[in-house]
Amino acid sequence: MIRSLLLIVLVIFFAMNMGASGIAPAFAASWGGKVIKKGRALLLFGIFVILGGVVLGRNISLTLSKELILQKLITLDVVLIILFAATFSLFLANVLKIPQSTSQVMVGAIVGVGLYFRQLDYRVLFQNILPMWIILPLLSFLLTSLIFKRFYPPKHGNLHIYQKLFANQRQIKLYSLVSSCYVAFAIGANNVANAVGPLHGAGLIGISLGLLLIAPLFGLGAFFLGEGNLKTAGKEIVPLGLVSSTLSSFVTGTLLIFASIMGIPQSLVQLSIASLFAISCSKDGHRYTWDRSIAQRTFFVWVITPLFSVGMSYFLLKLFYRL
Repeated sequence: MIRSLLLIVLVIFFAMNMGASGIAPAFAASWGGKVIKKGRALLLFGIFVILGGVVLGRNISLTLSKELILQKLITLDVVLIILFAATFSLFLANVLKIPQSTSQVMVGAIVGVGLYFRQLDYRVLFQNILPMWIILPLLSFLLTSLIFKRFYPPKHGNLHIYQKLFANQRQIKLYSLVSSCYVAFAIGANNVANAVGPLHGAGLIGISLGLLLIAPLFGLGAFFLGEGNLKTAGKEIVPLGLVSSTLSSFVTGTLLIFASIMGIPQSLVQLSIASLFAISCSKDGHRYTWDRSIAQRTFFVWVITPLFSVGMSYFLLKLFYRL
């Protein structure tokens, strides 16, 4: 009974921390561009996360529940350790106000379990997941940079673009808002499964019901814990206008939905921040962007927290788990 209650508490806390981390890549662009107020952003975020989880969340759940490690290893005690390690790692990043990947801390916690039992599927990890963690953020940076440079800075060859933009401000605001909702949908498709996967692997809940029950917790987490991450992504890296916010959201949302269809747990946070760094490099130069403390702190947290999650789950099993 106590373990079941603890599991419920951990799932709620983990899902809320995922929402706190996910609100930044979804709506920081629109919020930083002053397209939408915080309260409405939080409401829309919750709605579209639920839709994304229900429609496209199944493939990621299967990856996390069956493919990285054998399903028979995922007992109630193991799920508790996985969720605790992932939750604490994500909470640490949120305290530091750095949007972190829920997918990477969850995969890290499961990898720690696989290493402990010596049953980790290295093929899935090194051939499928890790390469995409490198390739997709690079694609996000490169695609954003290539598209953004077509109309920035203003010059004789692209002035016609600015004329169209100035003449269609209302439509641009609508496109920016739609693209933010698109990102929230992508988060639901990929990241809600981070909590559902281990629960399904232990036979505690079905995938469809789990996605439906856990997705609303993302909205609660965004409301109570997400403002610091929203400010970090929306204002500290680079101030965003309507066009740049729409571009960033469209690129990152599309890449994450692609990863979801492929069954790859992927970091939207890193896709989004990579896109924002591309815009910052175009506006302010590469040296200014990478020399800033926020850039250095972001990459430091991105590297440390997944490794911390691996180590925590492994050593918690060493301390508490008995065959």
